[in-house]
Amino acid sequence: MSTTDLGFVHRFVPVSTAGKPPLLLLHGTGGDENDLLALGARLSPGAALLSPRGKVLENGMPRFFRRLAEGVFDQEDLKTRTLELAQFIARARNVYGLDKPIAVGFSNGANIAASLLLTRPQDLAGAVLMRAMTPFEPSALPDLAGMPVLILSGADDPIVPAANRDRLSQLLRAAGADVTHEVAQAGHGLSPQDITAAAGWFAERG
Repeated sequence: MSTTDLGFVHRFVPVSTAGKPPLLLLHGTGGDENDLLALGARLSPGAALLSPRGKVLENGMPRFFRRLAEGVFDQEDLKTRTLELAQFIARARNVYGLDKPIAVGFSNGANIAASLLLTRPQDLAGAVLMRAMTPFEPSALPDLAGMPVLILSGADDPIVPAANRDRLSQLLRAAGADVTHEVAQAGHGLSPQDITAAAGWFAERG
């Protein structure tokens, strides 16, 4: 199903295995609402999939928020777009009858998922952050007690500095999240090791 009625062009795949939390799929720069559907189905077979398309365009490529340069985020736009995404989640949960979703984001999608964790953790049941950066330094840490988070980083990622990715892990742990941080021998693109790690992480949670 694809609709703009909830504020975002998106795809929704209903649950086929009871008891699994829905997945909120958040694509990277240049992706769309179809990009991560196959990955979501592989990571948590039978889970409901909710996949919006980012509303910001950068040289014609969809993103979830603006950036001023590579790795330099437009903080005001990030704040606005994070709230906008949170409102979409609330509407989708109401319309589709969903529990809180686990966000599964890649690159730009992972960064806005991290922003949700730091500002609106009540909207998520957990997160898988693939090639994420620290979106901003929070003035105060949220209460993420027990929130399951998997961070998948690339050792040779030319976009995400090691110190930046490690800072995100530190912030989320300091907020009380149950963080697993794995670094694959890979660049910014996903590797088979990442997929195996993410699938295993979901399998451990039923």
